[in-house]
Amino acid sequence: MQPNYLPQQLEATVQKYWEDNHVFTVTEDPNKEKFYCLSMLPYPSGQIHMGHVRNYVIGDVIARYQRMQGKNVLQPMGWDAFGLPAENAALQHKLAPSAWTYKNIAQMRDTLKQLGFAIDWRREVTTCKPEYYRWEQWLFLKMYEKGLVYQKKSMVNWDPIDQTVLANEQVIDGHGWRSGALVERREIAQWFLKITAYADELIKDLDKLTGWPEQVCTMQRNWIGKSQGVELNFKVAESHESIPIFTTRPDTLFGVTYLAIAATHPIAKLAAKNNPELTAFIEKYQHLKVAEADLATLPKAGVDTGLKAIHPFTNATIPIWVANFVLMDYGTGAVMSVPAHDERDFEFAKKYNLQIKQVIKPKDTCKIDCNSAAFVEKGILFDSAEFSGLTSEAAFYKTAEAATKQNIGKLKTQYRLRDWGISRQRYWGAPIPIIHCEKCGSVPVPEADLPVLLPENVELKDPKSPLPQIASFMHVTCPKCHGAAKRETDTFDTFMESSWYFVRYCCFDQNNSMVDARVNYWLPVDQYIGGIEHAILHLLYARFIFKVMRDEGLVKDSEPFTNLLTQGMVLKDGSKMSKSKGNIVTPQEMTEKYGIDTARLFSIFAAPPEQSLEWSDSGVEGAHRFLKKLWNYAYSKREIIWKINAKPPVEIKIDAENQKYRSEIHKILKQANNDYVRLQFNTVASAAMKLLNLLQDLPSTSNSQLVYEGLSILLRILSPITPHITHQLWQELKFKSDILLSNWPSVDPTVLEQQQINMVVQVDGKLRAKIVMAVDVTEAEVKQLALADPNVMKFTADAEIAKIIFVPKKLINIVLKH
Repeated sequence: MQPNYLPQQLEATVQKYWEDNHVFTVTEDPNKEKFYCLSMLPYPSGQIHMGHVRNYVIGDVIARYQRMQGKNVLQPMGWDAFGLPAENAALQHKLAPSAWTYKNIAQMRDTLKQLGFAIDWRREVTTCKPEYYRWEQWLFLKMYEKGLVYQKKSMVNWDPIDQTVLANEQVIDGHGWRSGALVERREIAQWFLKITAYADELIKDLDKLTGWPEQVCTMQRNWIGKSQGVELNFKVAESHESIPIFTTRPDTLFGVTYLAIAATHPIAKLAAKNNPELTAFIEKYQHLKVAEADLATLPKAGVDTGLKAIHPFTNATIPIWVANFVLMDYGTGAVMSVPAHDERDFEFAKKYNLQIKQVIKPKDTCKIDCNSAAFVEKGILFDSAEFSGLTSEAAFYKTAEAATKQNIGKLKTQYRLRDWGISRQRYWGAPIPIIHCEKCGSVPVPEADLPVLLPENVELKDPKSPLPQIASFMHVTCPKCHGAAKRETDTFDTFMESSWYFVRYCCFDQNNSMVDARVNYWLPVDQYIGGIEHAILHLLYARFIFKVMRDEGLVKDSEPFTNLLTQGMVLKDGSKMSKSKGNIVTPQEMTEKYGIDTARLFSIFAAPPEQSLEWSDSGVEGAHRFLKKLWNYAYSKREIIWKINAKPPVEIKIDAENQKYRSEIHKILKQANNDYVRLQFNTVASAAMKLLNLLQDLPSTSNSQLVYEGLSILLRILSPITPHITHQLWQELKFKSDILLSNWPSVDPTVLEQQQINMVVQVDGKLRAKIVMAVDVTEAEVKQLALADPNVMKFTADAEIAKIIFVPKKLINIVLKH
């Protein structure tokens, strides 16, 4: 056995053993409980830093721990390989996005393999390869058949230089985040997936996700935004037009004093024809980024259209204003404004001197002034026709009932969630399998013609997609009429690829169908690990696509991820570790200086998985010192361990003198086991450090079996965290089999039972002594020991005892006669 800890040499040897013996290659085994552990697949940016490594270390610790519980563990890896960054890099470096992507994948794969993760690399998935995205195209066509796909014109943020649609988050002060161009609001044809058809199920099934952080479930509930209210139609005076609105507060209906509509509402456009001021206002807000989250803090602005709406209950005419706080993409693009009972409406009414009419009063006698501030609580209706005197709660259903009876409205459940726009005017993405024919319209590509291949090795000259100029891609025959036709040149949103990759890992080598029966062995994913930033879009889209796949008969379950861990970031110098900030630490640096087990131990020990971690060079040094200390201790005890391992296993017999040490060992083990279950791996590492200290401090006369048991427990509880050193020590010390195949250590409950207790001794209620005695001592023996204590005798020697109060295992109080 090597006397010194040489991590680089050791880790290379151990990894070769794992590779040569296919240790992490798994297949379905119906006789074994499965465990599917998955970290979110990375984007192949080219360089991995320790911020990324921490994420994968957390997943690897879970996978290795579950494997040592005797489970059949799957931990795969793949690449989310399409997307805009590859195009930008390709433009910068004057090469094809495919070349840049595949080069980065090769580099990152090598790095991850050097880190020794317990990954089944046979199952590697690359989302930009046709064998992957052909099944995505196939599923799209199945959704098309079921009416879950449609194309419509939609208002989008359009970057005229980059020639693509931008998300609200990519528009900064009205300009494109990359090009700096003034963003235009354009109406273009977009493909949508009907996620709203699953809205109710998506929100209800959140209650089943008991293994998810409540924060993530709350974020999804709010994003889906289920609300019950009343939909009403306000007719536009002197026209045949009407404006539908949705309100969750129909109790305030009689307090409506104006309607507010979006700048892009059809009525606004109609009114702007002879209104230059309104035209200018609409033009301004077509170019301004207004995300829903910004509405509350946005300075209120608007223009009177000059048009009037007719109140559906009172027939009173009320003005119609175009307001910047109403968005066409949310709700109906119009709101009924009740300044007396809504803070936003109040602010706008005050600014433009609009009427404020109170129709709700508090349920108590408290007096309010709605000209000073809006009263937004629920209460009692007044000045509300036949609804006066009702509570807000009762009026909700009564107004809905009346609206339905008069055919002016109805009770309605509405969702904030909008259908998923999947069209991207970019090159580097999976082609949408649709053919456009002048005679037949939009025609799905026949299943036999899949995949629709994206031309690779295309060098980009500008940000515009080259697909419309590639004749071999663009010009095709219509599958229906066999006339000349053109392919759809938009590509899928890259969230499509990441919404089902975890399913493909289960049947990675299936070439004839999207999935096969193996998915029902492995799915759902037992533990999913990723950042909180994916709480809404990725996780919501993955849940949606999984339910679609269930309804297509491809999978049996309704939810893809049973447990979710959202890990914290890695910070350095107070900022998130990133290449752009110049504060990254690479795994190569760590491996060359300390070995990867040191990096793993520090990443796990420095903070709980769900919290952010501040990188510390001194903390890394401390982790390395601990591993050296572990090696040195194991080396010093090698002869003891060899001797015991050379004989058949025997029952551990520890003498009375060493029982207290064994009790401490098993207390530490119990803590570590509990912390593994709670995913609190930092305290598992802490427990291992305590255990090593305890073993080092054992008296030289300690029972050799105690050393043997303690060290074997220590190596096993450390194995998921520092797998290389523990594997090598297990082999060097000649323990049986591979440490990964060994039985996980179990706590011996008999040694945890308390052997001794401390008894408090009082004289006349005052503490005079503490005595240590066996846990099963009798009352008579306790009294005898207490009265014989020298300090107690100082107070009882010349006194007469009135009585002795005995509280078992706690105290004895000697009461004197006075």
